[in-house]
Amino acid sequence: MKRKFFTEFSNAFETLILMLTYLDQDQLNTKPKSTSGTENEDALTSGQIGDHLYKSYSVLETLNGKTSPANRPIDAKAIGIRETFLDFNSKMKSPEFIVPTQELVAKDYLLTNLKERTDEILEFVRTKDLSLLCLDFELPNAGTLTRLEWLHFISVHTQRHNYQLQNLIDSLPTKQSLLP
Repeated sequence: MKRKFFTEFSNAFETLILMLTYLDQDQLNTKPKSTSGTENEDALTSGQIGDHLYKSYSVLETLNGKTSPANRPIDAKAIGIRETFLDFNSKMKSPEFIVPTQELVAKDYLLTNLKERTDEILEFVRTKDLSLLCLDFELPNAGTLTRLEWLHFISVHTQRHNYQLQNLIDSLPTKQSLLP
């Protein structure tokens, strides 16, 4: 099971970092165009998507926090989380603490921090007991999750934003699709 998650996370994280690396500093901070060809003021830039994901990866603190044995199947909420986050037609509102910055995002800083945080998550997957229930934070609308369920969340949340990021890159005049 850990090997499966390691591969899934590794692929999602590698895709994220590859797409962000592919962009130059200006492209990283460019908002996508609307269908009328004007800048879409409500949309996020690639840098803001990366910043949002970086902030969301602070869930590592919850994974390393207080735990207890789960008195239920350790993946009971995984399918619901996966279905919710991989529904690319649904809109979601982020909790305030992971809302991305409104400032320009520095590419090198973002990539360094994302790489460090994703490496920490991958190390967690390799070395920790994923069956424990995390007690320090509840996922809105889902409640208390096991470590395994949090890892499902991290994976599908990253995949969701990789999809969004690819669409943004595709809207840039000189960029090609990076997703398979």
